[in-house]
Amino acid sequence: MDHQHDRLRLSLFSTCLCIGSLTLLLLVCFQTQAVLAEGFRNPYQDAAAIAQGNAFVAQADNASAIFYNPAGMTQLHGIHFDVGVQLMNINTTFTSPAGTTVTNTSPAVGLPPPGQFFITANLKDLGVSAMGNLSIGLGVLNLYGFAAKYPISGPFATSMTFAQLPLIAIKPTVAYKVTESLSVGLGADILTFTGLLGEGHAERRFQAPPGVGFPAGTELELNGKGTTAGLNVSFLYAPWRNEAGKPRLTLAGIWRSQAVLPLNGVLLANGTHVAQASTSLRLPEVWTGGIAYWPVRNREREWKIEVDVDYLRWQAIRDASVHLSNGGVFPGPQQWRNAITLNVGTEFKWLGLRDNRGWDVAFRTGYSRSHHAVKDLSFDPAFPESDIHVASVGLGFVCHSNGKLLGLFACGGDAGRFLATSSIGLDIFYQGIVFDTRTVTGNLNPTVDGTYETIVHTGGATFRLSF
Repeated sequence: MDHQHDRLRLSLFSTCLCIGSLTLLLLVCFQTQAVLAEGFRNPYQDAAAIAQGNAFVAQADNASAIFYNPAGMTQLHGIHFDVGVQLMNINTTFTSPAGTTVTNTSPAVGLPPPGQFFITANLKDLGVSAMGNLSIGLGVLNLYGFAAKYPISGPFATSMTFAQLPLIAIKPTVAYKVTESLSVGLGADILTFTGLLGEGHAERRFQAPPGVGFPAGTELELNGKGTTAGLNVSFLYAPWRNEAGKPRLTLAGIWRSQAVLPLNGVLLANGTHVAQASTSLRLPEVWTGGIAYWPVRNREREWKIEVDVDYLRWQAIRDASVHLSNGGVFPGPQQWRNAITLNVGTEFKWLGLRDNRGWDVAFRTGYSRSHHAVKDLSFDPAFPESDIHVASVGLGFVCHSNGKLLGLFACGGDAGRFLATSSIGLDIFYQGIVFDTRTVTGNLNPTVDGTYETIVHTGGATFRLSF
């Protein structure tokens, strides 16, 4: 019977993994614009974390720990499955020195929306004890990416009219609880493209300027795809706990390695093949540290305050020249600088509400400040970077096994039954991102010079199941 029970639990993990993969494909989630913070990196990957100003690396107590801090997976028991979606409205207005104005042509809400899924499992809870306190997980998300579209009659059409980077990250991850106070994590970041998402490749369209071997106004398209991988290492340390064993103070850190993404594709002119094209994209090394403190943590209430810092080594980007098989080159010298993001957030939870203490409710809010990485020389309107202010707010609801959903349906079932849930959760958030007005001068393409004003409204949700 024990072996049969273990097989059922392992089958459950596989079932959840398949469901998560299918859900992700149905979302087709990587075509929309990125939030444009921190270069073209998208650090917003979970509703509960986003609502706290993305200050979550030292908490990391849901399945999105796979991204925020893999070491945090050891805090989760059984199987946890999260799927999230973000609805985004991005408005960028460009004004040239001559007074010409243009705005991006994105819809009111980017469709399909960006999203992600995460699944974690504690192996001991699955009946696999030979490997000790080991937890495993898998995530699929849009860690890097952007998309932008402007009218072909726009003032910088010779720079870009459409651009996208529908890059996905696949994150197999493990974590181990070394002691009751210290856990460590290790994961891979597999970055690639798929034909199921977007065009299945990086792409840039622009109008040919005079003197480049094509009639002025010819629609040129450069595209390419490739695969690369990086590594991440993390820790979570809790030197102070309450009488129930829950952390009152945690220190955390994660290092993500640099990765170089080769892009191989073609140059098209008005849809006709001209030459093979190749370049590479250098993705930055990232260091993140955080500290979380719970002034209150008891059976009825929990209040957490957290501060995180991200340091991104974008300075490694020095060249984005595209080389053609006919000997031609589209030069792309780059001037990037390292960037720092500060995240501050708080979460207040009311525990054991209603239905035989079956519900938890959380209120969250936070603030982020991020500085741009791209200097004026290589500024790209495809992701119009500037220093940003980010304000976030959100709510979370968790229904435990002794609670009822909508007052009718039990949130948990018999623990011995296949696919029996232990909790159901929903987190929602709103995020407002205000970009400092940026005036670009001295760009490689003079038509890009001018003033950029951007504001972003984002809302979304993460649905959670635990077994």
